[in-house]
Amino acid sequence: MNGWKRYLALILTFFLVGLMLPLNQAAAAPSVSAQAAAVIDVDSGRILYQKQGNAKLRIASLTKVMTAIVAIEEGNLQDRITVPDYAVGTEGSSIYLKRGEKLTLENLLYGLMLRSGNDAAVTIADSIGGSIEGFAQLMNEKAEYLGLSGTHFTNPHGLDDSNNHYSSAIDLAKITAYALHNPEFQKIVSTQVKMIPQEGEKWDRKLYNKNKMLRLYDGADGVKTGYTKLAKRCLVSSATRDGRQIAVVTLNAPNDWDDHARLLDYGFQQFKPTQIVGENERVDEQEGLYTVNSFSYPLSQEEEGKIEKKVIKNHAVDKMFPGVVVGYLHIYLGNEEIGKVGLTRKEARTSSHVVQPGLWTHFLQILKLFVLGGIQNG
Repeated sequence: MNGWKRYLALILTFFLVGLMLPLNQAAAAPSVSAQAAAVIDVDSGRILYQKQGNAKLRIASLTKVMTAIVAIEEGNLQDRITVPDYAVGTEGSSIYLKRGEKLTLENLLYGLMLRSGNDAAVTIADSIGGSIEGFAQLMNEKAEYLGLSGTHFTNPHGLDDSNNHYSSAIDLAKITAYALHNPEFQKIVSTQVKMIPQEGEKWDRKLYNKNKMLRLYDGADGVKTGYTKLAKRCLVSSATRDGRQIAVVTLNAPNDWDDHARLLDYGFQQFKPTQIVGENERVDEQEGLYTVNSFSYPLSQEEEGKIEKKVIKNHAVDKMFPGVVVGYLHIYLGNEEIGKVGLTRKEARTSSHVVQPGLWTHFLQILKLFVLGGIQNG
């Protein structure tokens, strides 16, 4: 009998292990060839994965993600820009611009992002910033605005001109997520083929997007390839499924296409958008506090049980009228605060320390009558 029990126990153990292994393997982050990598949920900005994510490295033409968003925000897409002499023949990738040729900023951006045209980058920089140095300053100001501490630009194209041009996988993920919120940027980087004019010629330029992920991965919709001898293979990709967009950055990645497919799969499969609190949800029965808006965040299955919420009231406005924000619901994942939602009351609350609106109005009316009456009698 004891032998049968041991036999059944052994079978049960193997059965349970067999059930657990696929779950553990699915939850594990994938191994990648990249020296550094990061995965970001575009809507929330949450970093879902990172490998040496803060390492400051050369980034080659991934630079052009920042070039493009600065140009879109600072320029006019329909402005016609003249190609300056010093842009012609810029080393590396090119769309073969001619001296004095005129193109719209929009068409230059297609040349920048689809074909990685370094001559287009210089032309854009000259037009928007007055020079390469002037435009690099705009890029660095945008990096500072985004709170990026591991990024510095010296040019708009990413050619290895100095050791002072660098970023990190996490910083680039944040730049990309910011840029993807811009509809014009999103439209450009998701385009596979684009025809743009070629002044003085009978035929247009036909630009094919170098980003193979647009064809290799279901739902892919961006972003940018990059390569120099020092930076090696660099790539930013993005994809959207069921209304949710994820972006991936790899730096110095020999097998970048495979890395990105695995990391995108990981982001979509292991993290799901989870509504943590709803709009107009009552969160404090005693105080009668309601949320101003909803809050959602991408969570793994095991993280769902680690969410904590804390109500912090602003006592300076605690007795104000309905609709006034009287505090915040702070939301934590473990020890990390991941967001906060404003809280209001639906009904006015009064206190002995606060004069009721009706009494105050009545007092002002009496005072007004007394003063005006005195003036008339005088």
